[in-house]
Amino acid sequence: MANEMSSRERMLAALNCEKPDQIPMAFMIFSALNRRLNQPRRGGDPTAAIEAQIELGLDTVVDLTFFAPHVDEIGHSDAPGFPVRLGEGVKTRQWAETQEGDRYPSLHKQYVTPSGTLSIVVGQTEDWPYGDAAKGDFRVPLMDDYVAPRCLKYLVETRQDLVPLRHLLVPPTEDDLNTCRKAWGKGKELARKHDLLLAGGWGVGGDALAWFCGLQNAVMMAIDHPAFLEELLSIIDAWNRPRMQAFLDYGVDLFVRRAWYEGTDFWSPGLYRQFFFPVIREEVRMAHEAGAKYGYILTSGSMALHEMLIELGVDVLIGPDPIQGKGTDLKRTGEQLRGKMCT
Repeated sequence: MANEMSSRERMLAALNCEKPDQIPMAFMIFSALNRRLNQPRRGGDPTAAIEAQIELGLDTVVDLTFFAPHVDEIGHSDAPGFPVRLGEGVKTRQWAETQEGDRYPSLHKQYVTPSGTLSIVVGQTEDWPYGDAAKGDFRVPLMDDYVAPRCLKYLVETRQDLVPLRHLLVPPTEDDLNTCRKAWGKGKELARKHDLLLAGGWGVGGDALAWFCGLQNAVMMAIDHPAFLEELLSIIDAWNRPRMQAFLDYGVDLFVRRAWYEGTDFWSPGLYRQFFFPVIREEVRMAHEAGAKYGYILTSGSMALHEMLIELGVDVLIGPDPIQGKGTDLKRTGEQLRGKMCT
C-alpha cells in the first residue's frame, strides 16, 4: 500500500484519524535545516526549506504564514502572518537608561494612543537579539517571546490599559490582505505542484498574555480579577478573528493556533475551561465551517487537557514533547487520543 497516497492525502487521512498508506512525518519547526540553508528565523523565502524536506521524503507542510510579508520595524516575530498594524494616530517613543548598580540597561518604549499611553520596560540581557543600547540601534518588539522573561514593566497592568491597547491591535487593512494574498500565491502554487498540505495561522491567546502582561500576572488576574482577564482575552480574540478568517477564505487545509502558554504548566484545567475553552470552541467552529482542520500547538502541559481538546473538536495536537513537557507521556497520549484526535 506504500506511496499510494499523495503527501496531502496522507496528511489529511492522519488528521481525520483514518489509516494512511504510511505514517506521515512532518516537522513543525525544522531549525537545523533552516540553519543549514541559511534560512532566517522569520521572513525570507521558505521554498528551499520545503523542497529540501521533499527530497528527504518528508510530508512537509506549506505554511502560508511564512510566505507573508513582515513588518519588522513594529516587532512581531512571534505573531507571523499578517503585518501587525498600529492604529491611526499611534506614536511610539523609545529610549534606554542605565542606572548605577544595574546589571543591564533598561530599554523603554511608549505607545502614545488617542486613548492614553502604554509603556513597557525590558532589561537588555547579553542575549538580547534586537540591537544594543550602547550603539543606539536597539528596538523593543511588541509581540516576541524575548520580551516576557526580561520585562521590568509590562504593557498592560490595569484594566484602564485595555482602552489604549485596542489601538495597538487593529485588523489588517485591505492593502494588507491584497499584499498577503499575492505573497501566498507562491506557497499555494508550491503546494499544488507537490500535492502538499496547505496551512496558515498562527492565532494567539495565552501567548499574547505572556507578551502583554506576563503569565504570572495573568494567572493572578484570573483569580483576583477574572472580568479584567476576560476583557483582555476578548480584545486579543477580536484581533485574531479577521486574521484567521483571511486564511480560511484563502482555502487552507489546516489553521494553526500557537498555544505554548495555554497548558497546565500555567493554568489549571478549571481556568482553562473558563478562559480559553469558549474562544477555541469558536475558532474550531470557524475552521470546520470553512472545510479546514484545526491545529493546536501545545508542547507542554497538555495531558490534563486531552478530554477538553477532544470535546472542542481540535483535529491535531501539535508538538507534545516528553523532554520539554513536564509529565508528558507519549504512550498515554497515544492511548487517550487514538481515533479521537491526531497528534
